[in-house]
Amino acid sequence: MVVLKGIPSILTPELLYALAKMGHGDELVLADANFPVSSVCKCGPVEIRADGLHIPELLEAILKLLPLDTYVALPAAVMELVESDRQRGLQVPVWLHYSKLLKQAGSHGNLDMIERFAFYERSKKAFAVVATGETALYGNLIIKKGVIPPEDADC
Repeated sequence: MVVLKGIPSILTPELLYALAKMGHGDELVLADANFPVSSVCKCGPVEIRADGLHIPELLEAILKLLPLDTYVALPAAVMELVESDRQRGLQVPVWLHYSKLLKQAGSHGNLDMIERFAFYERSKKAFAVVATGETALYGNLIIKKGVIPPEDADC
């Protein structure tokens, strides 16, 4: 737990450090409980543990500090449904929650849909992958860091 003014206490020191080190265009994966975090992180991304936390609460806290990339059409992506889940009409209500939080952070809230194995490959190129306790199916989310304009930067 972080006990600092203005910093959401849900953000761990390790996650804060990773957010501070990220540059424009770097990506952060918020991984659900079923995501192969340790396997993906063998390829380079920093592994950060946030077990027991749910992605919506973590995303809300992160978006208070991390600007989203405005130079790309879709600064956030989720893993699209596999064909069998699409055919049975599986609903993913957590995506609506993500969209709402992204809109509150200044994005249009649309999510890029990425095929499952392409999502894993993209995750291997991320700056960091945060292992959460999120149990919602298809709860994984990738966000791309933007820039902080000079007028918003503390000097």
